[in-house]
Formats: sequence, C-alpha cells, structure tokens
Amino acid sequence: MTIAECNKPVAENVKKIIDEKGLKQKVVAKKANFAQSAFNAMLQGRRIIKPCDVNAIAQALEIPVNTLYGKD
Repeated sequence: MTIAECNKPVAENVKKIIDEKGLKQKVVAKKANFAQSAFNAMLQGRRIIKPCDVNAIAQALEIPVNTLYGKD
C-alpha cells in the first residue's frame, strides 16, 4: 500500500472541508503548526498523515477528529 493510498480517506476529507469552509491550505497548515510544503505533501500523498497530524488538522479546522476519518 502506498502513502497516497493510506492518506486518501483523510486527505480527501481535509480537502473537502477546506473547500466547504472557503479556507486556504496555507492558513490551515499554519494553524496546525505545519510548514505549508509539509501539509501539501500530506494531502498529495507524498508524506504519511500520522494520528497526531490528524488531531492537529482537526483542531485547525475546528471539527471533530472522526469527521476527518469520515465517521460523523
């Protein structure tokens, strides 16, 4: 299984929520304490999204963690 395949469910949900909220990736990256390039690499499947990353992203988006896993 590739990194992109592992990240796909969470990355797709992150991108969808960013679009729905009308946010910019760089703003979310900053709020989650990631470099913009690192955050982009996660969403593009070039860097694994770890559980601690999911938590930081959820806090930055002000949503429950389960939402990023598609479990509302």
